Amino acid sequence: MSSELRYTQNTQLEQLHARYTGTGHADTTKYEWLTHQHRDTLSSIVGHPSLLAYVAIADGECQARERFELIERMLQPCGRPPGKTDD
Repeated sequence: MSSELRYTQNTQLEQLHARYTGTGHADTTKYEWLTHQHRDTLSSIVGHPSLLAYVAIADGECQARERFELIERMLQPCGRPPGKTDD
């Protein structure tokens, strides 16, 4: 592989990571990856009214309440990071 082609691929990969923060990199931990997946799923549900209506009906809540609860869960979706304890 020529150095020019390698440089172009690395540049494109860096641009992809800058644009989409959840795409991960070589140093991404399992916790970070799961956190990004969880937040992406919740934001997709909140952002699509038909999915939000489906989840609201399944939970027996109104859509506004369900939206609020999903947004709240996006704050810290996967619990405490590894190695963190209460002081």
